[in-house]
Amino acid sequence: MLAIRVFGLILLLAIGVCLAMYVWTRERKYLNLAWRLFWGGLALGLVVAAIYAGERLLLVL
Repeated sequence: MLAIRVFGLILLLAIGVCLAMYVWTRERKYLNLAWRLFWGGLALGLVVAAIYAGERLLLVL
């Protein structure tokens, strides 16, 4: 569980840095990278949540 939190914090930090670089340089590549990091993190979070939910269902059955 700690690893997931650390990964989430690193992901938020990376997105923040990308957004700051976009504001500073106005290069669209940083904004695109921030979006890709966001969607990738969201997808990974949904996969992890589905695994936890599946584990709970298996324990109940």
